[in-house]
Amino acid sequence: MKVFKFGGASVKDADSVKNVAAILTKFQKEKLLVVVSAMGKTTNALEKVVNDFFYQKGNAHQALDEVRNFHITIMEALFENKQHAVFGEVQQIFDSTAQILNTKPEGSFGFYYDSIVSAGELVSTKIVSAHLNESGINNSWLDVRTVLKTDSTYREGKVDWMQSSALAHDIVMPLLKGENSIVLTQGFIGCDSENHTTTLGREGSDYSAAIFAYLLDAEEMYIWKDVPGVLNADPKFYSDAQKLDQISYHDAIELAYYGASVIHPKTIKPLENKNIPLYVKSFLKPDASGTVVRTGVQTKPLIPSFIFKNNQVLISISAKDFSFIAEDNLAKIFELFASSGVKINLMQNSAISFSVCMDMDEFKIPPLTEALKQDFKVLYNTGVMLCTIRHYYQNTIDTLTAGKEILLEQRSRNTAQLVIRDIKK
Repeated sequence: MKVFKFGGASVKDADSVKNVAAILTKFQKEKLLVVVSAMGKTTNALEKVVNDFFYQKGNAHQALDEVRNFHITIMEALFENKQHAVFGEVQQIFDSTAQILNTKPEGSFGFYYDSIVSAGELVSTKIVSAHLNESGINNSWLDVRTVLKTDSTYREGKVDWMQSSALAHDIVMPLLKGENSIVLTQGFIGCDSENHTTTLGREGSDYSAAIFAYLLDAEEMYIWKDVPGVLNADPKFYSDAQKLDQISYHDAIELAYYGASVIHPKTIKPLENKNIPLYVKSFLKPDASGTVVRTGVQTKPLIPSFIFKNNQVLISISAKDFSFIAEDNLAKIFELFASSGVKINLMQNSAISFSVCMDMDEFKIPPLTEALKQDFKVLYNTGVMLCTIRHYYQNTIDTLTAGKEILLEQRSRNTAQLVIRDIKK
């Protein structure tokens, strides 16, 4: 039994959905659990719907209609029969979402975020499942919320592994043993004990697939991407990017933790715990070798890997009375970060200051800095870049930082991290 994951780029339009069907045709004799993300940039579009609704700063219904029309266009290209049941099923999902927009926001932003943004995966999988059945690739559509149970940490649901495991064996295993050996479900989504929809964090569909691989004792997991495999750098930032043929679990965890976009940070650990190999392959060239992540191998070729994170903010925090930044001050600082939901990408402290680098979030960072200013002196730089180099050499750092100002630097034996910006002329 194998677990496949197809991301948004692999189902971004009608032709892409047809390509997914062509790939699955090659595996019709296999038992497959297929996890599918929202189509294209749908999650971004639904995030706008949430913001317009919750903050009352835009027309949320109009933003939702744009998402609806995008999916209708895809369905009209896939299904000749405009009376196909999938049109009604998709309309029902959008109608349910629109009903939320007719209410006044009274709960938390995270609650509404999960309730609205999750529609992307539900609609996507309805369309893909229907097209597969139309193409003779029989499959069972599964509402992942019946299986994947989490706590009520909205936007970052923590998996209830024991309950999810029992439900996976009771619900998913019989489907895989039935007439349809393919089960198609959503990534990114879970459900709490109150039957409220939760999500696992942005780009969490990889993690969803890894959870199912773990729960169902899969032989292998495959992530289908628009790149030939795991590259040593994002080609948008680094023109000489090379494919890594194989990666150790340890290196994969490190790369994902530091922000490599090809694999979600939480994906590797469930696979490593059960020694399940992960294959990252191209949906454009499905027969190519791709990259394998497994235990007992050395990363090959062993070359520097680069991770670039743009739109970062670097904050320097110091005590107003020039006292040391010791445990009591750090406890206050971390408490504020935790309560604000802000994740730290890099941190470094000296005797009298504590510096942190994080993603710029216009909704989270300004309130956080104001809260910090109650007890601390706060200085910050915006528009900086965080560069992480795994298996670095000094010449790689020199090349990377040429013409740049290094605002903060941190090195370990295998990894170097630098916060840099262009030198002002």
